[in-house]
Amino acid sequence: MKTIAFFNNKGGIGKTSLVYHLAWMFADHGIKTLVVDLDPQANLTAMFLDEDRLETLWPDDEHPDTVYGAIRPILRGTGDIAQPSVEMITSTLALVPGDLGLSRFEDKLSDAWPRCHNRDESAFRTMTAFHRLVQRGAEWGAELVLIDVGPNLGAINRSALIASDQVCLPVAPDLFSLQGLKNLGPTLREWRTLWAELLTKAPLDLPMPRGAMQPVGYIVIQHGMLDTRPVKAYKRWMDRIPLVYRDAVLNEPINSLPPVAQDPYCLSLLKHYRSLMPMAMEARKPIFFLKSADGAIGAHIEAVRNCYTDFQNLAANIAAAAGIAFQ
Repeated sequence: MKTIAFFNNKGGIGKTSLVYHLAWMFADHGIKTLVVDLDPQANLTAMFLDEDRLETLWPDDEHPDTVYGAIRPILRGTGDIAQPSVEMITSTLALVPGDLGLSRFEDKLSDAWPRCHNRDESAFRTMTAFHRLVQRGAEWGAELVLIDVGPNLGAINRSALIASDQVCLPVAPDLFSLQGLKNLGPTLREWRTLWAELLTKAPLDLPMPRGAMQPVGYIVIQHGMLDTRPVKAYKRWMDRIPLVYRDAVLNEPINSLPPVAQDPYCLSLLKHYRSLMPMAMEARKPIFFLKSADGAIGAHIEAVRNCYTDFQNLAANIAAAAGIAFQ
């Protein structure tokens, strides 16, 4: 099983929609996929589930069937994580629902990090709660776990990234996304180094994530196109992405810089699908599954086909990086 997080500390670029569509694409190709919503905003959960189901998941009192319910024993100091509730969307796609209450875990995680240096077992249990949540949530047979996290460098995301084998970085062709990469890269390296040190102090009888969080590439999303070329306003920023990714994220020597479209670290250039996204949300399905009955008629039909091809190619690239067979 491979665990991949999708992360950028710049919000509003379409990361959650990206994870949603990729999950459906992997599942459509027969890969048993678990999605874990670790963004306290829980927008990904709202994309998968209708309002009636959300109302039962998020009642006025306790929320036992969400990520918050699973980590609540640790939050209260009464035990280890509870068995996470898994929503089976299809036979090959499942979700561990998110919860706004997860934000309450931030302070607990912040406190646990320094206490791990003192070999405090309870601190290690807190820091690795998401790791065990993922492992238990995948017991139905998941081959691939996709983790959605919020756009920040806080303690929740640090713990989520520690539980991840790999990290995909969605970026938009703008100044703010490039600044996000510049902040994110050194932070990832720092977390990876510090966690490797902490592993030497961890209890021997407690399963630990490796904390590899290996960057596997970036995905440029919502760029504008004129014929087959990015419009000038986007191209200015797109041309800078290969340099910033190598320098800030990989910390590797800069010998030559290919155009972003030929960059081996670029997993995909995803277009903005404009009116198709509201249509997909109304139909409660991915864009590439829209039918004429959903309103996808005329020029929309070709756009739906193109969307399927785009996400199929992206999923194949991610699967290759993760060592997962994709057909």
